[in-house]
Amino acid sequence: MKDPNRIINGTYGQVWVDDELWAEVDSFEAKVNISYEDVNFAGSGATHKKPIGWTGEGSMTFKKIYSRVQRAMADKVRKGIYPRFKFVAKVADPNAFGAERVALHDVTLNEFNLLKFEQKTLGSETIPFAFSDYEMIDKIA
Repeated sequence: MKDPNRIINGTYGQVWVDDELWAEVDSFEAKVNISYEDVNFAGSGATHKKPIGWTGEGSMTFKKIYSRVQRAMADKVRKGIYPRFKFVAKVADPNAFGAERVALHDVTLNEFNLLKFEQKTLGSETIPFAFSDYEMIDKIA
């Protein structure tokens, strides 16, 4: 079926951080990278791959309205405490065939801004993150 209305529109995406809705999120990406080790067999010129694990990583960009990340991280990191979070993200376009929703567990932030601004530019912030567990809660059929 060729219906462009069924293509997911990211405008309907939402993110919750530790059960708090962050309505100011502009973009969100979470992905799994699979690690492989090369395996060679006698008599074969091919290099085969053996999976040895995976890593979860992503990024989130949001409009700068609050000091959410700084409140959660700045003082703690200085004291040697590295907070962990739970992210739940979903995209539920009413024209699409359904919604996707994923929970990310054991989320760690790779970096955060203490302060950032640019003249005549609306404030935004991007935080790269990693995670060690996930669950697909909803999938589009």
